[in-house]
Amino acid sequence: MFRRIETRIVNPLLGTRIPLPAYATEGSAAMDLRACIEEPVELAPGGRVLVKTGIAINMMDPGLVAIVASRSGLSLKHGVRVAQGIGVIDADYHGEIGVILANDGESTYVIEPGERIAQLMFQPVTQVALHYVDEFSIETERGAGGFGSTGKS
Repeated sequence: MFRRIETRIVNPLLGTRIPLPAYATEGSAAMDLRACIEEPVELAPGGRVLVKTGIAINMMDPGLVAIVASRSGLSLKHGVRVAQGIGVIDADYHGEIGVILANDGESTYVIEPGERIAQLMFQPVTQVALHYVDEFSIETERGAGGFGSTGKS
């Protein structure tokens, strides 16, 4: 069953020349976001660019967050990924969704109008209240062991 999310088209290219966001397959966890641009945009190696998607959303629920994630094929084949790892769209943000792309590849990548540039996934949110203590109430086997502390295998 699908949950309805109010969505505004903020760029008239979307839905006319550029396809609307959609799930690629029935089993997809995230829908594809497309570059809602009129002209191709060059992304140089080591560069970053903000690419608009043409949509704004109203989740109407602070118990939801929208996550913008990289497309694995774009990252593997060209080194192009969501710059900050993931993008977080808070429930109270109603502006156009933009995707910050970074190019870790060795060649300039050309982002074409309508190209699938990222994925949009909706997740539940749990807000917490931090309770500051001098020591934790329980100890774990790992404790404060950091990176690699549990071994390789």
